[in-house]
Amino acid sequence: MPISNRTPNSARPLSLGVIFLTLYIDLAGFSIIFPLFPEMLTFYLEKDGSAGLLGGLLSMLDRVAEISGTGDHFAPVLFGGVLGSLYAILQFAFAPFWGALSDHHGRRRILLLTVTGTALSYLIWVFSGSFLLLVLARLFGGAMSGNLSVATAAVADVTTRKDRAKGMGLVGAAFGLGFITGPAIGGAFALINPLVTHPGLARYGINPFSVPALAAFILALVNLIWIWRRFSESLPREKRSESTNLRERNPISLLRVRHDPPVRRTNHVYFLFIFAFAGMEFTLSFLAVDRFGFSTIQITYMMIFIGLILILTQGMIVRRIVPRLGERRVAVTGLFLVSMGLAVLALAGTTGVLYLGLTIMAIGAGLTTPSLTALVSLYTPDDRQGQVLGTFRSLGSLARAIGPIIASFVFWFFGSAWSYGLGAALLVPSLISALALTDPE
Repeated sequence: MPISNRTPNSARPLSLGVIFLTLYIDLAGFSIIFPLFPEMLTFYLEKDGSAGLLGGLLSMLDRVAEISGTGDHFAPVLFGGVLGSLYAILQFAFAPFWGALSDHHGRRRILLLTVTGTALSYLIWVFSGSFLLLVLARLFGGAMSGNLSVATAAVADVTTRKDRAKGMGLVGAAFGLGFITGPAIGGAFALINPLVTHPGLARYGINPFSVPALAAFILALVNLIWIWRRFSESLPREKRSESTNLRERNPISLLRVRHDPPVRRTNHVYFLFIFAFAGMEFTLSFLAVDRFGFSTIQITYMMIFIGLILILTQGMIVRRIVPRLGERRVAVTGLFLVSMGLAVLALAGTTGVLYLGLTIMAIGAGLTTPSLTALVSLYTPDDRQGQVLGTFRSLGSLARAIGPIIASFVFWFFGSAWSYGLGAALLVPSLISALALTDPE
């Protein structure tokens, strides 16, 4: 039976608060897996042995580590990067697809479909007693991950052009809050191993990470109910796209020919920004351990510190300065600050300088993301918001797929100073491109 766009509260207009909670619940569930990667590697290696998919992957990584002399910790780092990349690559492929579908069928219907798929991917994870099943869960979850691009398009639907950056800042705040609480939930529930008290459950695929997976599944179900009850359709039928051409939902063709010059340039700026930022995110904990001997709890506090700055910047500062300076100037300022922050991190020799660099970098990122998102939305007509924002988000996913792996190689081959210095340098062409952007009409 097709999913209806009607809702028990269909007369109630969609609010930014409803979108915020939708995104927050989604991102909290998504990030539950983040702190579990090292223990997951140990478990599946013991479970599957040196044979199969995991054995082949680790054998290749061990050979690279041996040749490069990067040490025993190189393989675990790349293991987490590969799992993250699997998800991000599928996001890259499918975000424009779901976004374009939402332009044609409406936001609510597509959100209900993608959140249902996300819940099913978490359910597969609950029973992932083998590494292959875990990979399949990640692949399926990545393919169904259209939630962010569709919800972002809904923000564009319900905000005026003047308030677009303010709305996108709220998306960023939900993103930051979800990425603070999600890993905390994952770490807490990882302390509960159902196999300790019920070892017989292993025959059904239950594993030491089934409880965090179950928590992610429950969050997805809560989100599904929330969307069904409170997420009113934001895209009127008269504003929907009439196109049903599947080629228009191909991310590669969209990147090449489907966008106006300002949109293409903004996409390129965003890709370079996320490429550098994602590389920093992935290697930051290793920098903290190598240079400053941080413990797990100190790393956790550091991540919370970054998340809080992102939330405050995107949720409070952006809405105040964009009306005065405009989206383009705020984006340029943010990119400059991120580049400066990465340069400070490259040279940081004390904890104080480390936190100074993190503060500069996080404020810059908090300014950049909502401003670029608002710009690409303002450059786009109403009936293509989902498609264009889906492509924009898919480029971010592509950057998150390859950025961490390349940053890890540079980090372990040449050192943290090179890794962060190159990240700062990479943002220079992004900054130059952003300066050439025009203010939306």
